[in-house]
Formats: sequence, structure tokens, C-alpha cells
Amino acid sequence: MTVAVMARSTQALHESLPPAMREAVDEFARHLAQVENRSAHTVRAYVGDVVSLLDHAVRMGGATPGDLDLAVLRSWLARLRTLGGARASLARRAAAARTFSAWAHRGGLLDSDVGAQLATPKANRDLPAVLRADQATELVLAPGDEAAPTLLRDRAVLELLYATGIRVSELCGLDRADVDAGRRVVRVLGKGNKERSVPYGQPAQEAVDDWLRLGRSALSTPASADALFLGARGGRLQATVVRRLVSGYARASGLPHTTPHGLRHSAATHLLEGGADLRAVQELLGHASLATTQIYTHVSMERLRAAYRQAHPRA
Repeated sequence: MTVAVMARSTQALHESLPPAMREAVDEFARHLAQVENRSAHTVRAYVGDVVSLLDHAVRMGGATPGDLDLAVLRSWLARLRTLGGARASLARRAAAARTFSAWAHRGGLLDSDVGAQLATPKANRDLPAVLRADQATELVLAPGDEAAPTLLRDRAVLELLYATGIRVSELCGLDRADVDAGRRVVRVLGKGNKERSVPYGQPAQEAVDDWLRLGRSALSTPASADALFLGARGGRLQATVVRRLVSGYARASGLPHTTPHGLRHSAATHLLEGGADLRAVQELLGHASLATTQIYTHVSMERLRAAYRQAHPRA
């Protein structure tokens, strides 16, 4: 398995579970990773939540996954709530419990899908912070016109993040062959290994061209392979470096604190404010659900309200 993805505290609880429960956790983790193709982060989080749930079931007298019932699930969430669990955390844990319950029922470990009966309050969703269009432009231009390899790379990274709204992991996973300069489209491998094509504009094309023509060869090593963006030592550019450079350029430019995901939020909001169709934005961002994309309409509405309050004489 799978135990390899666990944190130490979770692993200790895992090892203390009765054999039937321990085996169920291992099988569930394999299912998430190999069948559902969930990321290592998601597997780790779900396994941690399920181990916590089963440990609670043991404390209530259970010994097998079949001993789970609605009372155990509710008691577990209530205990987490009394320990100070946030609404968002409780919502995620409930989702993990439902996923495990459905899987265990399909596999014959549970007589019924008890998790389907579990109702929890939806997590509060804060509206994402976004830059204004002029601030986003200032950020992507922050590396300047100097031809130093890392500055050319940084300019191309910022331009492409804002132009496409792709996730930082998707950007770091790009190879040179994924960029179709003729059509100005980038091929992205998103969550669940789902591939999509995302268009980008002329400024991003020029920045990527400059990086490939003048900058990449200066950083390239045998370890570079076909990676589009490279780190200082020639390997594939890492997400931590991208986060650091985005926040660093924002700070140096006197802009609000910004992350790569903040640029994604900004790109989505500006597309919608410019009249883009919601479903088109959903496709560009790679959202599985339209409801995820709709949060950006709330951002735009907040901006409209702010403008109204500032300008209308009877606001």
C-alpha cells in the first residue's frame, strides 16, 4: 500500500486497528490511487480521515468495517466538532466517510451505504482574492525586459499562468511538445489525468518564444529532458519555486499578496467580466462541476456591488 502515504500519527492508529479494519483501509487506499487515480495528497487525506473514523468505531465497540452505522458516523463528526474542527474540515471528513462507505458497500463489507444518509453543513466558501486587470498586467510584466535566462523564464511563467488560468502543477508538468505555437494552444494534463487544450494570447506566446529561444538553453542539462520550464539546476521547474516567484514579484511590485492559484482566480474572473460563457470558463479551468466555476460569478458580483456603493448617489 499505501501505508507509505500516511503521516506518522495516522500510521500508528492504522497499526492499532483490528485486522479486518486495517485490511479495509489498505484496500480502500489502493482503490483511490489505482482505480480512481486520486493524487497522493488526496489519498493521504482520505486515508487519514478513514483511519480516524475506524479508530472511533473501535472505541465504540466495533471490530470490522461492517460495524459502521449512522450513529458511529455522527458521533465521530460530533467529537471532531467539539475538538474545534472547522466547518470546511468537517465537510471534507464527511466526504471521505461517504466515499469509504460507498466503496465498502459495493465490496460487500457493509450491508448498506450508511454514509449516504449522512448530512453535514456545507463548508463556508470564502470568495477568492483576485487582482484587478491592471494589477495582473503589472505582475506579469514585473520581471522586465532583461534577457537573463531566469527572468525570461519568470516572464513566460507569469504570462502563461494568467493567460490560461492553469494550475501550478499543470504548468510545471508541461513539456515543450505540449505548446502548439501555431494555434496558440497548450495541452494540459489536469486532475484525474484528464487532458484538455487551453488557448492563450499573443503576449504569452511572445514570452514563451523568448524563453525557448534565448533562455532555456542556458539552464538546460541532461536532467531537463523535454520539460518546458526549468529550475536553476536544469531540472523540471517545481511548484514551490513558482509559488515563491509569483509572491515575490507581487511583493516587489507593491501588489496584494498573490499566489499561482490567485492568478487562476484572477484569470477566471476577468474572463467572466469580459463576457465569457460560464461553461467555456469551466472547460478552460478543467472543473468537473459547473458549481465550482460559479464562485467566480460571485466575485464579479461583489465587484459590481462595490462599484455601485461607491458611485451611486443612493447606494
